[in-house]
Amino acid sequence: MLLALLLCYSGFTALCLAMPGHHDELLGGKPSIGRRRGLSLGGWLLLGLSLWAAIAGNGWSFGLVDWFAVLMLSALALVLLLSYRPRLALTMAALSLLASPVAWALN
Repeated sequence: MLLALLLCYSGFTALCLAMPGHHDELLGGKPSIGRRRGLSLGGWLLLGLSLWAAIAGNGWSFGLVDWFAVLMLSALALVLLLSYRPRLALTMAALSLLASPVAWALN
């Protein structure tokens, strides 16, 4: 479940950065079309991988329930961090991407 959480948070952050307003606030400047497409594709890919991780860990029945819980938790964490500590949101996304292979190895 930890792997699914880390991948969800990173995926939502990538989707967030694909939006010009959030990209400008967090990284400065508007994203190019290629960067927007890459961030969107990467975000959806990470969300898909998180679904796979949840189902692989607990099967279809409990895996889907866990995945929806992880989706809500990671979205809530990102929204709160963007509101109060936007730079910490980027740091957490980078750390979650770095910690994902470790979480996968521990599974």
